[in-house]
Amino acid sequence: MSATDAAARREELVALYKEVSKCTKCPLHETRTKAVFGAGNADADLMFVGEAPGAEEDRQGLPFVGRAGQLLNELLVEIGLSREDVFICNVLKSRPPNNRDPQPTEIAACEPYLFEQVRLIEPRVVCTLGNFATKLLTGNQTGITRVRGTPQTHELGGRPVHLLPLFHPAAALRTPAVKEQLRGDFATIPALLAQALPEPMPSAAEIAAETAVEDEEPPPPADQLGFFGGPDGG
Repeated sequence: MSATDAAARREELVALYKEVSKCTKCPLHETRTKAVFGAGNADADLMFVGEAPGAEEDRQGLPFVGRAGQLLNELLVEIGLSREDVFICNVLKSRPPNNRDPQPTEIAACEPYLFEQVRLIEPRVVCTLGNFATKLLTGNQTGITRVRGTPQTHELGGRPVHLLPLFHPAAALRTPAVKEQLRGDFATIPALLAQALPEPMPSAAEIAAETAVEDEEPPPPADQLGFFGGPDGG
């Protein structure tokens, strides 16, 4: 990637940040203190996507700065990384009142911002933290308990990426067993980062064309051509 490309992407990311900070697409803008765009390395190979800002995030305008963020920091250090190496954001950019679950209309309003972040940052690995991020980015409603720790391949922001579903650090703080599972899943991240990017997925048109070719009947064997009015036919 050229320096020009990286600079252009950063400019677009700054423009997106300004757009998010003024967003009024859902009622959450009426109750937030600050929009929480995300923070970290704009060229990160590793991106984390959580659920929504909490009280401290809303106050500071930064993601994962409370207790869950402290645990995330610890887990990053254990695999030889820091917050400066990664990019961290949430599905929602504004805090839901009383930390309630995100509503479908709120997710729909913020979804384009998240996919644009992925497109501009170009991560190799995206780690989803908890159910909401996992279901949105995988396009699958299977719960996090069933899929956590198993890498998937998805096309996000127009590029194939490795996606690793993880428990949310907040859940790990509540349950020691979950914390140990999260720590174990985190330990797999360096190897995933070292893997080659997945092959681009075929488009719908390519799949349809391939299916059409497969559905065509093969020509009959030469010795049967007589039955179809060929040279040997009567």
